[in-house]
Amino acid sequence: MSKVIIESREHVAIVRLNNGVINAINQNLVEDLSQAVHQVKNESRGMVLAGGTKFFCIGFDLPMLLKLDQNGMSEFLDKFDQVVLDLYTLPIPTVCAIGGHAVAGGTILALACDYRFVASGRKFMGLNEINIGVPVPCLPDLLLRQIVSDRAANEIVYRGQLIEPEAALNIGLVDEIFTENKLEERALVKISELAVLSQPAFSLIKGNRVRENALKFEKERESSKQQFLDCWFREPVKELLLEAAKKF
Repeated sequence: MSKVIIESREHVAIVRLNNGVINAINQNLVEDLSQAVHQVKNESRGMVLAGGTKFFCIGFDLPMLLKLDQNGMSEFLDKFDQVVLDLYTLPIPTVCAIGGHAVAGGTILALACDYRFVASGRKFMGLNEINIGVPVPCLPDLLLRQIVSDRAANEIVYRGQLIEPEAALNIGLVDEIFTENKLEERALVKISELAVLSQPAFSLIKGNRVRENALKFEKERESSKQQFLDCWFREPVKELLLEAAKKF
């Protein structure tokens, strides 16, 4: 796994995105993250998901994904949806340590964790998909509305604006703000506190929380993916995506 690093800390693990400065989400990162999630599930009692200090994750690797035809993009979306679902339903406690910007797909990965801790300062996060003409996918929309109010979720997905830590804390999108040098330490403390609790009991409690959204997503999985693809391959949207890809 070259795009994801697993760092063991006694009974818990840090799973660190390792795809350059911006940690763009492409096929290789998704495959490596999927392997890491399954490894941690079998070997650890808790997990911290981390990235870089400039970018936790910038979102989809547009320059690479725009090279895919519809079949290729469909396969990528299947794998991305699955790794988000696997992370969300992981039967151990998870904290996302957001040390840098978390944009679109980066925020989606954070939503799949039980807790979100963010570094203080000018760190932006949000779901800005509408600005490039595609919808927020079905699963992250469900996760977002479980975490924040429906009104706050509407503001996030309808307007596509990126927000800073204090604003994210005010609406419940993140749980705590720490200085950059304390972020991962505090995330590990949180996970370590939860990891000593009864693992079978925690797994069942978490299962109760995630079950409804997981079932809803499975019912809509294929249709929502096709709707996303229909938008992605529209000519006006392709122009927006190509323009956005120049920023990578």
